[in-house]
Amino acid sequence: MVKKVVSAMEVAKLANVSQSTVSRVFTPGASVSEKTREKVLKIAEELNYQPNALARGLITKKTNMVGLAMKDIQNPFYHEVLGIFTKKLRAQGYSVLFVYTENEEIQQEEINHFLEYNVEAVIVTDALLSSKVVAKLQDYDIPVTLFNRHDKNLVCNSVSCDNISAANEIAAYIYEKGYRDIVFITGKINTSTSQDRQKGFTDFFKNKGIDITILEGDYTYEKSFNLTKNMLEAGHRPEAIFGANDITALGALDALKKRNISVPDETIVIGFDDIKMSSWPNYSLSTWVQPIEQMVDETINLLTSDSNNDNPKTVKLKGHFIHRKTTK
Repeated sequence: MVKKVVSAMEVAKLANVSQSTVSRVFTPGASVSEKTREKVLKIAEELNYQPNALARGLITKKTNMVGLAMKDIQNPFYHEVLGIFTKKLRAQGYSVLFVYTENEEIQQEEINHFLEYNVEAVIVTDALLSSKVVAKLQDYDIPVTLFNRHDKNLVCNSVSCDNISAANEIAAYIYEKGYRDIVFITGKINTSTSQDRQKGFTDFFKNKGIDITILEGDYTYEKSFNLTKNMLEAGHRPEAIFGANDITALGALDALKKRNISVPDETIVIGFDDIKMSSWPNYSLSTWVQPIEQMVDETINLLTSDSNNDNPKTVKLKGHFIHRKTTK
């Protein structure tokens, strides 16, 4: 037997209220008297009514839906970020419309998904965004916030860790420990995150008159493992390796272990992000802890506040260094 779907109109009729009132009752934060709310909820429960978010959005002009665009879903950091965003947005009455982009830059057809569902805001993590796409979203009054990066060429909010300051502190730690043969493995060079971490790290050593080795990575385990393996086979055994993210550092760490190089006695290894894998006993990676929960909170605050992209805000949060077994 096919189960009958109860409509908002049926609930409204029995409760002697309008259909829009029923929609407001099921919209978090919407204005409705407590007496009316209780009456509608009682009848809805009796009829086993389940609200339709899209239909409600057509009536209230408010979908309570946030778009989230992401590219590197293989990176554990962004997997954790997606989970935190979903949990925190749901707690505030929002649903997440997730769009995975296969291209380096978000395409128009991917943005069309956000427009079709009339999302109230868009969060973009690691995918690149053109000013044309931002303008298109703003034409529909959809604010955009960049997460874990920034772009001075885009008129939109951004929330990230203070990567320059963090990398500078990591460099200072390495210097103070007396290490001088140092390798930095970059992330994707077209991202502000990797650029800032490289700048903070290399500027410190430039000021000390020390040349360091820079290997161009791409934030992946495989690339970092092979870069480190090739470097070791060429006879270069550095005293310290800093990876632009934890996955990069773990790739380098496994390459060192494969060559039976003792970490941290012969070479220290430091990452960035503090993904869950970093604390696993087999790795116990020293790393910079990004304040992800706080970053997500700040992003949601920007989305739900009166702030709009006419006056974009750039938020940078601190984080801290955590020592584990890959440093002394």
